[in-house]
Amino acid sequence: MTAFLAVTPVVLLTLFIGLRGVGTMRTTSDFLVASRGISPLVNSAAVSGEYLSAASFLGVAGMMVKDGVGALWYPVGFTAGYVAMLVLVAAPLRRSGALTVPDFAEARLGSPALRRLTAIVVLIIAVLYLVPQFRTAGLVLSAVGGTRYWVGVVIAGGVISIALALGGMRAATYVQAFQFCLKLVLFAVPAVWLLVGAGAQLREEAVHPVEFTHFEERTRVDFRTGVTLRVEEPVRVRARGGRAELLRPGEHRMEAGRSLAFPAGSAVPRVVGIAPPGGQRWQRPLLDVADAGHPLFGTWAVLIATVFGTMGLPHVLVRFHTNPDGRAARRTAALTVGLLSLFYLFPGIYGALGKVLLPELYLSGTTDTVVVELPARVDGGWVGTLFTVLLTSGAFAAFLATSLGLLLVVSGAISHDLVSGGLNRLRGTAPLAAAAVILLSVPAVFLEANILVTWAFTVAAATFCPLLVLGIWWSRLTVEGAVSGVLVGLVGSSAGIAVTLFGPPLDGWTAVLTAQPAPWSVPLAFGTMLLVSLRTRAPSWAGTEMLRLHLDEDANARRVTER
Repeated sequence: MTAFLAVTPVVLLTLFIGLRGVGTMRTTSDFLVASRGISPLVNSAAVSGEYLSAASFLGVAGMMVKDGVGALWYPVGFTAGYVAMLVLVAAPLRRSGALTVPDFAEARLGSPALRRLTAIVVLIIAVLYLVPQFRTAGLVLSAVGGTRYWVGVVIAGGVISIALALGGMRAATYVQAFQFCLKLVLFAVPAVWLLVGAGAQLREEAVHPVEFTHFEERTRVDFRTGVTLRVEEPVRVRARGGRAELLRPGEHRMEAGRSLAFPAGSAVPRVVGIAPPGGQRWQRPLLDVADAGHPLFGTWAVLIATVFGTMGLPHVLVRFHTNPDGRAARRTAALTVGLLSLFYLFPGIYGALGKVLLPELYLSGTTDTVVVELPARVDGGWVGTLFTVLLTSGAFAAFLATSLGLLLVVSGAISHDLVSGGLNRLRGTAPLAAAAVILLSVPAVFLEANILVTWAFTVAAATFCPLLVLGIWWSRLTVEGAVSGVLVGLVGSSAGIAVTLFGPPLDGWTAVLTAQPAPWSVPLAFGTMLLVSLRTRAPSWAGTEMLRLHLDEDANARRVTER
């Protein structure tokens, strides 16, 4: 019932706004960029709503519970990327007149092959970003409403595909702008209430930090994902239904769906491959990626991926094409920095409270749900239920807002850049693409949202970031250089991700360099583009194209008049 109350209003509102967009969508430009008629204020709210995904609403707090305060470097990188985008990309990209990133690539260098390659990169980035949105929707609904994991995945995919097919970019824009305001209120108000209700416990923990080694009270752990526990001393637990079970020392596999109650005072089992929350390690303001033992380098790796990756996210870049001109695009980016900074004041509150009140979530591998589970732990009555409903509504709004933008660029990449088609093909592609992502999301339940999202940032940083920065600021960039750099960045970043997911266990420098390939794949892509371009010939019109990107619209109009 709680899940129904939380999700239904958000779903109905999303569909309603989608229906409102039907009458205004008549052309491909309407579908992809809302005919370039979105104001900076509305657009910045929409960008913020789109950008604040499951990784921001739930993932940062979840990672903080598991990995410590170093997880707060993620929102630093997420926000700082917009400063770089404001300075280097926003206005020139809008002046290019392109509808999509592949459009820009072909307009700048005149290569259909480069357009197709960049369209494939768009699909890879979007899928890496979409899967964690659908995954977390399934986890949240199962945590709050007791539904099966796949139910939330299917609901999220169905709603966004229908809304997008009906209303296109205009519907997505107003849905996302409204949902940013909704998310901000529904994130901030419960955070203040939680601080008032559990502030004393948080202050005590700050003075005397304790590692999560023993259960202070009888605790039930619901394993929503399969994990392997290492038990150090015998413990008698009770399974669902009251059946007693003895866990002997050694490793025990817990399949998804199991539920065990641990007695007060018993030792906490260790999750294989994950350190328990708490202690001095938890308070260290650094990220030890893949527990490789190089926290400072791991922190820089995440910052490089998030800052440079923001400049290459296709669902964010397409937003600047919806502004009337380059100045409006720059104002949109500046306003977005302020709105994101306001939102990111709050994930740390949820993460710190989750570490104190819900450390057992680390056992079940579902720390991503800590935000929606905190209210019931603080207050078991109707007030706790009310705030659970509000936070679940905000979380589902986060899934829908981000997924709308991502599904739109997927549809554009398939039906505008890879296979030329009109409005009807664009609208029909959205449900098919959503169905494909649903199938990929079902087996992805064991992957953390922030890990997948960071990998999407890494691919964007190693492909589109060098293409855009050099394409906008260096007239000597050539087709051969752009294609070579994008391919090197794509293969390098994807190889690191593939080895981490499917390869053998690694440690030390090898582990951190494969789990976070941005520190070497981004400079490698930049260097490849530069070196290959210096050995080949730039298009004859490159100088004229550079002027169009950097002269404001009034200057361009005067040049045309003078001619």
